[in-house]
Amino acid sequence: MRKGIAYIVGAGDFDKRGFAPMQDDLVIAADGGYDSLARHHLRVDLLLGDLDSIAQVPSGIARLRFPPKKDLTDMAIGIQMAKGRGYRRFLLYGALGKRLDHTLANLQLLSGLAKDEYQAKIMSGNLIVHALSDSCLFLPPVKKGSLISVFCWGDRAEGVTLKGLKYPLENAVLTAHEPLGISNEGRGTPAKISVRQGVLLVFQYLQV
Repeated sequence: MRKGIAYIVGAGDFDKRGFAPMQDDLVIAADGGYDSLARHHLRVDLLLGDLDSIAQVPSGIARLRFPPKKDLTDMAIGIQMAKGRGYRRFLLYGALGKRLDHTLANLQLLSGLAKDEYQAKIMSGNLIVHALSDSCLFLPPVKKGSLISVFCWGDRAEGVTLKGLKYPLENAVLTAHEPLGISNEGRGTPAKISVRQGVLLVFQYLQV
């Protein structure tokens, strides 16, 4: 198991906030994600995908080319590659926006990482998306008025508890058919979000 973080960058909307890979980290550009990294002169350790979405295939960078007709998305292949190299922590960039179907696919990938007990977040400007599977999430003091939305990802999420937020919950049941967890707010205190059984997606909007 590697101690570093795998940064996987897709072709969606990109903001470099929080993008600060260290020596032990891995930066994978999933096809069109390369253009975002190149535009900001950011490090790339590996470029992969069918490479049909980038302006120009670069030289001097390790790359793996895959056929356009494949079962996995480029983001999914990037995650698999990082798993194979022993990484347990993931930051996904360029995972939201542009195409709604790819946004949903990347949320599925995030939930899959959570279910397999990896640590993972989607980073997108002032938005962080967390996934919880039969577990809990501790957040440092959440600024008063900043938005946090919690969604069931799957049929049911049982034993949902929210503490330290404006609208608390205790041992509640959320379903995929009613957005009861939308638009909660911070109170300037630490927060705890937990689910006893099921998967939650937590959308945390940062105040800037």
